[in-house]
Amino acid sequence: MFNDFKMVDDRPVYVQLKDYVQDMIVKGHLLEHQKLPSTRELSKLLAVSRNTVLNAYAELEQDGIIYAVKGKGNFVGKVTTLKTSPIELDWKNRLNTATLLADEIDLVRQDIQWQKGMISFTSIAPEEKLFDVENFKRAFLTRMSLEGDIVLNYGYAKGYKPLIDYLLRYMEVKGVDISNKDILITNGFTEGLDILLSSIAKKSGRVLCENPTHHAALKLFRLHGLEIHGVDMSDDGIDMGQVEKTLAKMDFDFAYLIPSYHNPTGIVTSSEKRNAIFQLFSNYQIPIVEDGFNEELRYSSSHLAPLIAFSGSGNNIVYIGSFSKILFPGLRVGWILADKELIASLESMKRARTIHTSTLDQAVLYQYLQDGYFEKYLKKARAVYKKKYELARQACMEYIPFCKIRGDGGLHLFIELEVGIDARRLLEKCYDEGVVFYPGDVFYTNGLGKNTFRLGFSRLSEEDIVRGIQIIGDTLRNDRRG
Repeated sequence: MFNDFKMVDDRPVYVQLKDYVQDMIVKGHLLEHQKLPSTRELSKLLAVSRNTVLNAYAELEQDGIIYAVKGKGNFVGKVTTLKTSPIELDWKNRLNTATLLADEIDLVRQDIQWQKGMISFTSIAPEEKLFDVENFKRAFLTRMSLEGDIVLNYGYAKGYKPLIDYLLRYMEVKGVDISNKDILITNGFTEGLDILLSSIAKKSGRVLCENPTHHAALKLFRLHGLEIHGVDMSDDGIDMGQVEKTLAKMDFDFAYLIPSYHNPTGIVTSSEKRNAIFQLFSNYQIPIVEDGFNEELRYSSSHLAPLIAFSGSGNNIVYIGSFSKILFPGLRVGWILADKELIASLESMKRARTIHTSTLDQAVLYQYLQDGYFEKYLKKARAVYKKKYELARQACMEYIPFCKIRGDGGLHLFIELEVGIDARRLLEKCYDEGVVFYPGDVFYTNGLGKNTFRLGFSRLSEEDIVRGIQIIGDTLRNDRRG
């Protein structure tokens, strides 16, 4: 007995020992009132310090698992273990329709599984090697020393005020008129959109968006029972001719648009078209939900103001932002910038659902931003991603027989093959060669795009980018010849 105790490196030894002894008692390996080895005996047997055993026994005694008899030692206490016949419920029949739909459209569950050693173009998350860990540690220690007692307690549904104020200034620098606007902090972009969809009245029950568009948004639209109308894209953004015809025929509750580094196409909507979009939707009194996806990752030309900047002091645009795709996705901090009265209502919805976003995460992010680390990190990240972007684009030009390649920057490219070529069939063959990517049809609102796919290059080495794209091109040519 006790010979199978194994220590791991990442937890205090006394905690591991306490859990180990408790597990033996609960499982019936140690019986009620059985005497435990003395602290000296157990420390020698396990090659741990006597203090470790003392601390473990003290914790077990405090929890009522064992009891001590003065002068005699420690004994197993009375622990009730219920042993009943197992009951098997059919949980599938107890799930509601929304959960079943979520399961059906869960792309992670449906993905071809990545195997170690494969070249994966599926991710558009930041490269971990770029993470500014040391300065993040400094920000953490600074904020904890200043108000650790505050940030470890409950926070406010609206968010951590210093971060809100910082983000308001941040958006103002982008050209946004922040008068009569406010911010709600969320757990990333997805919660922000979900809260908004849960709050907007469904009068027509329809949403207009680009086609293709962000698959996470499509999932939420479907889960909220919205009818999705996708409008095709041209090289500089959504096709305005189609938008005008669509708006003339039917009503919409709102539009959802991604003007910068559109996911999945990577298209950046031109400044002229942004203004035209704002004017047209304003004429029809239809609000716009703007996804500020990867705005910071422009590698060429000048900054383009977000759509919300065109609204001036107006309130018909709701902006949802996040640093997840450029900074630290693990923080899960995003924000909604919108009309003050709307934010007040969304705050109540946020409070009712998740109380608040982690105050600690918000506070450390604020300190990191406030100390100027983000600008330095962004400069480095842009240089690295620009090189990968140019390399990936050049490799596609050289190796893949495409009809169209899209992507003005950001962390991915969107490839359109000849009509009739099935990207999912290509994916299956590339999988056998150790390469995976995202089939494009998951981003389309109407089942089209079977001849398209997205290449995310952010987390790959330069060597793997070129080698992976070459394999895709060779596989495609060989399949066509076959």
